Amino acid sequence: MIGFTLFHWLHSWQVLLCDWLRGVSSAGVPSEMKMCERLSGQALMVFLAFALPCARCALLVFSLGPAQVDTLTGTNVTLAVSFGGAPDPALTWFKGHLPVVTWTVGSGVVPDIAQSHREVLRLEPNGSLTLIKVPLGYSSRYTLEMTKSGLGTACLNFTLRVFETFQNVTVTLLPERVQEGMEELMLRYSMLRGVVEEQLWFFNGRPLPDSPRYTVLPSGLAVRGPGRNDTGRYTVALSNPFSSKTAHVNVTVLYGPDEPIIQVSPARDFYVSGDSLTLSCQADGSPRPTVEWMFGDQALSLGQTGVLNLSHVQTTQGGDYTCMLLNHMTAAQRHKSISVHIYERPPGHPTCSVLAEDNVHLRYECRWPGGTPPARLSFPDLINASSGLENFTLTVKASHHLDGKSVTCEGIHPVGGDKCNISAKSPVDFFPAVRTQVDSEGKIVVSISCVSEATPPTVVSWFRGGEAVIGDGAENDISDGTARLIIRHHNVSVLLLHNYTCTCTNALGRRSRHLHLQEPSISAFGLFPHQDGTVVTLTWEVPPTSIVTGFDIQMSGPDLPSVDGNHRSGTYRTILPKPSSARSADISDLDPKATYRFRVVPRALMAEGQPTVSRRIGPGEGLSGPAVAGIAAGIPCSIVFLLLVCSLIYLLLYWSRMKSHQTRYPVSRAANKVQTTHTQTPHNLLVGGPKSPPDYDRLQQAPSSLSVAPPSFVPPPPPVRVATTV
Repeated sequence: MIGFTLFHWLHSWQVLLCDWLRGVSSAGVPSEMKMCERLSGQALMVFLAFALPCARCALLVFSLGPAQVDTLTGTNVTLAVSFGGAPDPALTWFKGHLPVVTWTVGSGVVPDIAQSHREVLRLEPNGSLTLIKVPLGYSSRYTLEMTKSGLGTACLNFTLRVFETFQNVTVTLLPERVQEGMEELMLRYSMLRGVVEEQLWFFNGRPLPDSPRYTVLPSGLAVRGPGRNDTGRYTVALSNPFSSKTAHVNVTVLYGPDEPIIQVSPARDFYVSGDSLTLSCQADGSPRPTVEWMFGDQALSLGQTGVLNLSHVQTTQGGDYTCMLLNHMTAAQRHKSISVHIYERPPGHPTCSVLAEDNVHLRYECRWPGGTPPARLSFPDLINASSGLENFTLTVKASHHLDGKSVTCEGIHPVGGDKCNISAKSPVDFFPAVRTQVDSEGKIVVSISCVSEATPPTVVSWFRGGEAVIGDGAENDISDGTARLIIRHHNVSVLLLHNYTCTCTNALGRRSRHLHLQEPSISAFGLFPHQDGTVVTLTWEVPPTSIVTGFDIQMSGPDLPSVDGNHRSGTYRTILPKPSSARSADISDLDPKATYRFRVVPRALMAEGQPTVSRRIGPGEGLSGPAVAGIAAGIPCSIVFLLLVCSLIYLLLYWSRMKSHQTRYPVSRAANKVQTTHTQTPHNLLVGGPKSPPDYDRLQQAPSSLSVAPPSFVPPPPPVRVATTV
């Protein structure tokens, strides 16, 4: 037993020695040194056979070389063995678990080699196995099993690795398009020929880090969850004992587009109509994503720059702009929107108004339409602090302190504000306006308008003789928002019977006016001759409440062509009719050397009013012969008459004086009373002298409107005292 142990120790020493010699030989020692393995093994066996007698007691098998043998395809290699302890043992060589050679050592029988391996395998006389021009597929585990009856079985294992030199090594990418976030990326190498003993992977020239994301497979590399940082150059280094080779592949991991970043230049909260601005949209991605700007459903631009220029913008261009990003390799999309506010001030200025509600409340209104965004309106002067957009209404209860108060409406807009003012006013005094015309049925139509200046506008109520007038559409009609009363009738005298009252009312108060319609009349009449004396212009005015449907222009004087074409002369005659709206008339074809008289007659249908005083044009009228003779005879007679009167007065005075010198007789006391009579100024005479003529300008009447000149004033004589003695 000691000898057997020593044998195994020596065998191990021998293997180590041969391995050292093999290393030295590969470094430059002559190749013959490799034969030491076989020689040393044989010497060891002889040594054991003579030195250890007990070695003959067991079957011993050991190799004459290393247990692992590396070789190139096409070369011859021998798995050398030695045995001892028994002559002529039976042996079997196994390739893996398959017996490929059986034989009894020293027998004359040809070794039994498997049919499929006879061209490669050859058994040596000492039991060693030689592989001739070993193919690549013969890499395997080879086992030698020797048996001898009575001595048991001895086994010996070899590992044969058959290699090829590398040719045409390439690395392929699976899948061909790598996208960030996918489950796994595969890098597989392939070659025309070669057997890999070792593979090493590098990323961008550096060994792969120790990470669970990387898994080295027998034929490649697996990268789990590839990302953008995995983009780069991957290198595989393949090696075996006889050659080495590297191969590269560039991997681009597609990703993006990332979250877009939108910038606006210049950066403002809002832009005014007419401004210019630039929108830019950027996002990282591989490949670089394309950018398309959308405004609503409208595509604006497409490209990779992502820049959108907006020049001289209008309010219609305000809104949401969407940046659409597309990776055309992965079809991945991203989008992001930004709101662009483009403002425009409302046109013009705010307008204020105030209306009445149920004659109790005032509704203040403020309008400032248009603009982007709409202007915000409010009435800060009123108690209510509410506000509105574009058209704001605020209702408050009417009160006396609001009468005439200026209320301000403030319009607030981001571009610029503005304001307006409104005052509510109670009705003021007014004068009714009367207009007369004739309708198609021949009726007189009298239109009475009552308009009082007030804010809010007034509501007019009509009364006739104290009773409210209700428009029936026949004889009475109320129109123009109750401000006008229309009366229709055939007879003008009927229209003159009633008194009318119109009352103008709003929430702050009321005003009333009474009127009585007048018969046709003219308040002022004037005549204005032209320079050459052939044309004259007549003007006249009508009292405000007079019912007039037309005018007749009448003339007296030399003949003029009349309306019917005939020449007439004599007293006043109508030469021209005028409608009720006329206030002047031109008369032409006059003789400058002749004298004419004109007047105007107002009419209400067939009823005529009082004619105006006549106005004359032309040279003055001369005295006739009898008139001159009468004047000449009357002058002497007048002188004689005056002398007689004076003589009579003198005689009376003389007689009275003579009478006073006669003898006086006593008389009774009653008779001594003196009766005195005073002549006093009549009570109806004007005291203080004559009055001046009326101011026609103030009355809007010309002095010529009077029929005769005003009489001159003659002061009364002083009082006369008369005494009578009885």
